[in-house]
Amino acid sequence: MIRSSRTGRGHAHKGRRGAGAASAVAVLALVAVTSGCKAEPAGSAPATPSAPPASSSPTEDAKPGTDGTESTTPSTSAKPSAKPKATPKSTPEATPSADPQAEVLMATGSQGKQVRELQARLRQIGHFDRSPTGYYGSVTVTAVQSFQGKRGLSRTGRTDTVTWRKLLGMTHAPTAAELTPPTTRPAAKPDKRCLTGRVICISKNSRSLSWMIDGRIVSSMDVRFGSQYTPTREGTFSVYWKSRHHVSSIYHTAMPYAMFFSGGQAVHYSSDFAARGYNGASHGCVNVRDEGKIASLFAQVRNGDKVVVYK
Repeated sequence: MIRSSRTGRGHAHKGRRGAGAASAVAVLALVAVTSGCKAEPAGSAPATPSAPPASSSPTEDAKPGTDGTESTTPSTSAKPSAKPKATPKSTPEATPSADPQAEVLMATGSQGKQVRELQARLRQIGHFDRSPTGYYGSVTVTAVQSFQGKRGLSRTGRTDTVTWRKLLGMTHAPTAAELTPPTTRPAAKPDKRCLTGRVICISKNSRSLSWMIDGRIVSSMDVRFGSQYTPTREGTFSVYWKSRHHVSSIYHTAMPYAMFFSGGQAVHYSSDFAARGYNGASHGCVNVRDEGKIASLFAQVRNGDKVVVYK
């Protein structure tokens, strides 16, 4: 009986400690976060804010097998031959396989000048149907697979040294206009509010952004907006905060080159937009898919510059 009593008191103490821990967790849960945008599928209802699931790594293609050889069986004859047996010849493979010595130069997730050149060269020969973005997404993978298939190469979708050399031999060095065309869509006629001063002029109908100074268009770029459930606000605003390496405090996703103009809504680069185009949407921010162009814009825009968002 005495042992049972002590055991009971021990459980009571543990219960009080557990309750204290639970209270501490509840206090921490009250901390709120207030700003940021994240890409979502077009037309989808807003999900409960949470950290996005980690994306799975691209599936690697199977490694190429070794070349097969013919097996020979010594022939039977009345008299044994004194001559040595002939060395078996290798059988040529019927289907193309990846060169085991090829080095992968670019693949899903790569970005930069070489990716932009790859896209421009693929576009020259009809395998890439849009302006170069500098981001290696699903559209680029499909374009590379198409090129590889027509040239008898293994359709990995990755740009290795063999694929790159073949592409270089069939195309010319891209011009500046081929590498960075103004937009894939014509820039809209500027709203009258954009004609004076320093203005980020954003048209929803044409899905374009024009950086303007005193009525002159300095640069233009493609943009996308929030979904019907999280629309991008329209009106006249001003840039109140710039954050080069911003990460959303709500969705914990990257928002590089962010220029905030209305609450948590900002103009910023979107790798999702670069990869999927208009198949997605933001949670209200103005997404730019050309990293080079928004980097240049970010360097020129100052706090206080006007932002006009209109239909």
